[in-house]
Amino acid sequence: MKKKDKTKKNGLKKNELARNIIAVFKENPDKTFNYKQLSSLFGIKGDSQRIIVNDILYELRDEDVLTEVARGKFKLNSRDGYITGTIERRGVKTYLLPEDGGEEVFIPERKTNHAMNGDFVNVYLYARRRGHPLEGEVVEVIKRAKDTFVGILEKSNIGMFLLLDNKIATNDIFIAPQNLHGAKEGQKAVVKLLTWKPDARYPEGEVIDILGNVGDNNTEMHAILAEFGLPYRYPKDVEDAADKISDDIPQEEIAKRRDMRNVCTFTIDPADAKDFDDALSIRQADNGMWEIGVHIADVSYYVKPGSIIDKEAYKRATSVYLVDRTVPMLPEHLCNGVCSLRPDEDKLCHSVIFMMDNEANVHHYEICHTVIRSNRRFTYEEAQSVIETGLGDCAEEINTLNRLAQILRKQRFEHGAIAFERVEVKFKIDEKGKPLGVYFKEAKEANKLIEEFMLLANKTTAAHIGKPGKGRKAKTFVYRVHDQPNPDKLASFSNFIKRFGYSVKTTGKKEQVSSSINHLLDEVQGKKEQNLIETLAVRSMAKAVYSTFNIGHYGLAFDYYTHFTSPIRRYPDVMVHRLLDLYSEGGKSVSTETYEDYCQHCSDMEQLAANAERASIKYKQVEFMADHLGQLFEGVISGVTEWGVYVELNDNKCEGMIPIRDLGENDYFFFDEQNYCVVGRRSNRKFQLGDPITVRVVRADLIKKQLDFALPETKVNTPKRTPKVETNKKNYTHKNKKRRR
Repeated sequence: MKKKDKTKKNGLKKNELARNIIAVFKENPDKTFNYKQLSSLFGIKGDSQRIIVNDILYELRDEDVLTEVARGKFKLNSRDGYITGTIERRGVKTYLLPEDGGEEVFIPERKTNHAMNGDFVNVYLYARRRGHPLEGEVVEVIKRAKDTFVGILEKSNIGMFLLLDNKIATNDIFIAPQNLHGAKEGQKAVVKLLTWKPDARYPEGEVIDILGNVGDNNTEMHAILAEFGLPYRYPKDVEDAADKISDDIPQEEIAKRRDMRNVCTFTIDPADAKDFDDALSIRQADNGMWEIGVHIADVSYYVKPGSIIDKEAYKRATSVYLVDRTVPMLPEHLCNGVCSLRPDEDKLCHSVIFMMDNEANVHHYEICHTVIRSNRRFTYEEAQSVIETGLGDCAEEINTLNRLAQILRKQRFEHGAIAFERVEVKFKIDEKGKPLGVYFKEAKEANKLIEEFMLLANKTTAAHIGKPGKGRKAKTFVYRVHDQPNPDKLASFSNFIKRFGYSVKTTGKKEQVSSSINHLLDEVQGKKEQNLIETLAVRSMAKAVYSTFNIGHYGLAFDYYTHFTSPIRRYPDVMVHRLLDLYSEGGKSVSTETYEDYCQHCSDMEQLAANAERASIKYKQVEFMADHLGQLFEGVISGVTEWGVYVELNDNKCEGMIPIRDLGENDYFFFDEQNYCVVGRRSNRKFQLGDPITVRVVRADLIKKQLDFALPETKVNTPKRTPKVETNKKNYTHKNKKRRR
């Protein structure tokens, strides 16, 4: 006799319940649901019954009926054979990252149909084969991620090509003689993609800029900027417009402002800084409280909305800081001259003036326009000396500010702020940009003094607009937001650090989790695994971005936060200054949609600038290590992949890779993703993330910005110098793409 299905929920068998669940998703194809919401819809209250609803959701996911868009949240997988998304190349493999956040799709190389890394495409999905990943074929490139590319020009038996990195595309760009515009073989150039005919093997392009010879420092730095679509020179018409701006301040403008030129005021910045965009002032008021001014360069007075300078600043959105240079957002005449708060010069500022007691409680604040005159320019080292010795210019003022800053800092961490204060790796470089050595820069009290008062000003201006008071609606504003960490990433991080004997709390109140993370970061100080664990801790967090939708700043433990303090180098700060002025004059709220687009652009440009900075550091690391070929170094395994093991050197934090083929002779190593290791099938030898390891430097490839390491016992030929690009080899056939890389 056939057994009855006892799995009934409110009179429904499990298969009926599944059909009803599918019906809900089909009626709401754009909505996501979790098991709690569905249980509520069906009137299911018992825990055991709700578990079955959850089981059905995961079964439907495994059958590709649903997509899990976030942990426990599901959406109808309405793919009808076609899906759009972004191409991502990993090594020699290509994947589609679906626009709807669903499962990634593997694209065989022969089915990419001219799609390049980052392109937005339409893909036809193949029927899934049991035990295989989802596969598809690119049927249309909807939008190219970029149309300009950087590379080295090389001749072949069929003409001149721009060599592209395999991470971008597998096909180089062909350049006809009339499109070379004077560029020569072996040079680095910027090439614009002209066309890629459907039946053509290679795309065709045109040289739009010749960067110079491979290995020249300026060439390489400009190439890094161009690679990320960032400008490497200033348009002459913009510079000319800036040069016409006078640094003379009209008396009628001074009369409109709060005059603070007679108050002790100073700047504290890095020794090599030229753009001083913030200053502090302090004096004791008659009531015994401290009047503290955070003074920010009034860029918006000089840069008017819609002007040629403003358009270029918005386009750039941020200054870019490479190893050996700063690529400024504003023309030099403004950023290092007119707007810079240089000592002994009258300067216009947008300021936040605080009235603060001895316990660092703010009793009153005022956001206003001021004119200041800095008495002294301090480097961080000079200010630190004043703090440590109590001697020097403005000693009483600096030490009072330092005492108050320490109280503010303590309060911030008590409220759940996280102490991500990583040691900064810096290069000593000569006048030609060659790295001579590495040193580590650590934030001391002087750095933290400035940080706390800048945070206070940013927090105050954000709350000033975002928290207008009872019965009043907040107007559209630009916030700096930081979401809570992804639970899965935090749990994965927690599991990893257990192998070092550490633990971290992943659930509970925000203050408890952040306190646990801070305790971990304190514990690893000075340990060999410090940099690795700090790096992974940062990766487990969400990225801070700009948005008009305020969700607070998790890392700083602020409900309201913005960027107000650096308008010389960040465009969002310029927008904030302008909005503060508009609203103080009774202006209507600006368009949220328009400003959200501005915020997205600024966040995107910030990410590109960070990528370029990392690339410049990587280049200098490789250049520095080229003088240490054949030498042994102690390090720690900082990454494991299916193609190799990454190692970070203890002495200088340079990172390189041991290819998986070089981990052991007569052995096959496989990647164990769950346990962060690669393991030899025959030897059972294990290389695990975080393990100490000794390596030999065997190759420093400046073209690929890549360091290759080997185990001390491995026989690998070590070149006597950094490989240079080889061209015009007789046995080179571009059709077969036999790359020398």
